[in-house]
Amino acid sequence: MAGAGAGAEAAGRCLVIGLGNPDRGDDGLGRAVARALLGGRLPPGIEVVEAEGEATALLARLEGAAAAFLVDACVSGAPAGTIRRFDLGVSAQAPDAAPVSSHGLGLAEAVGLGRTLGLLPPRCILYAVEGACFEAGAPLTPAVAAAVDEVAERLRAELR
Repeated sequence: MAGAGAGAEAAGRCLVIGLGNPDRGDDGLGRAVARALLGGRLPPGIEVVEAEGEATALLARLEGAAAAFLVDACVSGAPAGTIRRFDLGVSAQAPDAAPVSSHGLGLAEAVGLGRTLGLLPPRCILYAVEGACFEAGAPLTPAVAAAVDEVAERLRAELR
């Protein structure tokens, strides 16, 4: 299958959404990846945004997109910095690795609601990175900070 970037202009919008709160330690992972992507070259037609991750705002952003790549921190019990990729268009439910939410409905709930309402894009991929510290005011832990560039590179390759 061709990367999302190749058909993004012809097939509709392609989004990369970095989720999280940069003031809560590893919860800032998704937004750090978004900033890393914005600092490099991307194919035409790719929109990169940072978002807190509130469910209804996320679903509104996804509306009308042909493809979406979500990046968020998660807690699954794996070692900190572990990178996991989930195809949310294939899976019948949200992944077991629960993305972290410090506000209302989280990503898993947003994905479930979006699936029920038919709002998920035809191609919807989640990159989840295992976090370790989500305390207010904490920076990214070293293992999660090391994963930022790796996730950005994987996304660049997938978006070609």
